[in-house]
Amino acid sequence: MRGKQIKKQRHETVGDVTHNGLNKEKFFEFIKKEIVLVVAIIIAIITCFFVPIDKEYLNYFDYNTLICLFCILAVVAGLKSTNIFELISKKMVGLFHTRRSVIYLLVFGTFFFDMIVANDMSLITFLPLTYIVLHSTKNDKYLAFTFIMQTIAANMGGMITPYGNPQNLYLYSYYNINTVEFFSILLPQSITVAVLLYICCSFISNEPLKLRKNFKIIISKTNLIVYSILFVIVILTIFRVIPYLLTLFIVLITIFLTDKKIFIKIDYALIATFCAFFVFSGNMARIAEIKSFISEIVLNNTLIAGIISCQFISNVPTAIFLSKFTINYRELLTAVNIGSLGILISSLASLITLKEFLKHQPKRFWQYLGMFTLFNTCFLMVLLLITNVK
Repeated sequence: MRGKQIKKQRHETVGDVTHNGLNKEKFFEFIKKEIVLVVAIIIAIITCFFVPIDKEYLNYFDYNTLICLFCILAVVAGLKSTNIFELISKKMVGLFHTRRSVIYLLVFGTFFFDMIVANDMSLITFLPLTYIVLHSTKNDKYLAFTFIMQTIAANMGGMITPYGNPQNLYLYSYYNINTVEFFSILLPQSITVAVLLYICCSFISNEPLKLRKNFKIIISKTNLIVYSILFVIVILTIFRVIPYLLTLFIVLITIFLTDKKIFIKIDYALIATFCAFFVFSGNMARIAEIKSFISEIVLNNTLIAGIISCQFISNVPTAIFLSKFTINYRELLTAVNIGSLGILISSLASLITLKEFLKHQPKRFWQYLGMFTLFNTCFLMVLLLITNVK
C-alpha cells in the first residue's frame, strides 16, 4: 500500500514539474511573440513611478483612434477569412510578373492610400497583402525591406493632407490653417519621399515571379460583400462622416451575426500596445525635466525641438504638447511629420509593422530593427536637408 502511495506521489511530482515547465515555455513563447507589447508595458510602468496615477491618465488615450483601430483590425480579419487577399495576390503576380514591379505597387499603394485614410489604417490594410504576395512567390527574404518601405510610405504619404495623419488633423484644427497653405507646406518633402522610395525599390532585382503552387481560391462572396461594406463604413468614420460609437456598434453586431470566430482573430495585443504607449507618451509630457528641456529648445528652433520630441513621446503627443509653446505652425507641422522617421516609437504606426513582421519572422527582430533605423535615419536626414534649403 505504502509503495503505491510513493509511486502516486512521484507521478504527481513529475506531472507538476512537467506542467510548470510547459507554463514557463508558454510564458517565454508569449514574450518572444509579443515583445513589442511587453516592452511597451515595461516602459509605461517605469514612467508611472515619475507620474503617480491620477484621473489625468484618462485623457492620455485617443479613444477615437482606438475605436478605429479595433474596427479596422476586425474588418481586415474578416476580409482575410474570405480569401480575398489570396485572390488579389494571385492577380497581382499575374498582371505585374516581376518582383520589383510588385514591390513598387505595394509600397506606392500604401503611399497613396495613406492620403485617403490615416497611416495606421493604411498599414493594417496593406501589410497582410504584402506578406501573402511575397510568401506565395517564395520571396520571404524581401519582407523586411518591403515592410520598412511601406512604413515610411504610410508615415509620409499622408503628410500633405489634413486627414492623412492624426497630428495633421489636430494642427489643422488648432491653428485654423488655410487648406491651400496646408497642402503647400509639405509638398516638397512629400515629392522627395516618393522619389527616395522609388530609388530604394529600384535596387530590387527585376526577376519574374511565380506562385508556389497553382491553387484554386474559393471566395466567400456573401461575407466579402458584408466586410467590404464594413470597410467603407470604417473609412467614412475616419472622415468623421459616421460617428465612432455607431461604427463600433455596427461592426460588433455584424461580425457577431456573420462569423463569431473573427473576434478570436483580432490582434488585441496591438490595441494593448497602443494603450501602453499612450500612457508612456502622456507621462513623458508631464515629467517636469522633459517638459522644461523641450520648452527651452522650442523657443530657439521649433523644427529641431519637434523632431527630438517625436523620438521620445512620438508624433501625435508632440503635436499636442508643442502647440502650447509656439505659434510657428509651419515648422511644427513639418517637425511632427518628418519626425515620424527615426526610431520605432517616433510613430505608433511603425509598431504595427514591427508586430506584423514578427508574426512571420520572429528570429529576425534585430536585423529588422537595424534596417528600420538605418533607412529611417537616412530619409530623415535628406528631408531635414530639403526643409532647411527650402
